[in-house]
Amino acid sequence: MRALALDVGSKTIGLAGSDELGITAQPITTVRRTNLKADLQAVKEVISDRGITHLIVGLPLNMNGTEGPSAVEARKVGEALTTDALTVIYWDERLTTTAAQRSLLETNTSRKKRKEVIDQVAAVLILQGWLDSRPQEPLE
Repeated sequence: MRALALDVGSKTIGLAGSDELGITAQPITTVRRTNLKADLQAVKEVISDRGITHLIVGLPLNMNGTEGPSAVEARKVGEALTTDALTVIYWDERLTTTAAQRSLLETNTSRKKRKEVIDQVAAVLILQGWLDSRPQEPLE
């Protein structure tokens, strides 16, 4: 199983991928958004190159659990990437960007570097949350 998480924003899409065992999440890249077709093509290349089987799309719900315009956009991207070979899962990502920002501040990451990697770190948090929620299979 190989999973890819997306943190879909209005200007960028942060990507993070799992290891082959589906235990840890690592940052991959940030896609600068230009138009939907180009954005989707960039993500599809990562899906193809890494043999992704599960796509975890961060769903930015409002604090009361409702979906706003950002969640609608995230669903639009997820639906456009859906194929028979790819399982698409929407994952509550409330406060992941805040947690990513806090984490980068704690490591004394420069303001410029934070801006470059914040979406990737948020995608890592989304993916790691999903990976951690799955039942662990016993080792044999």
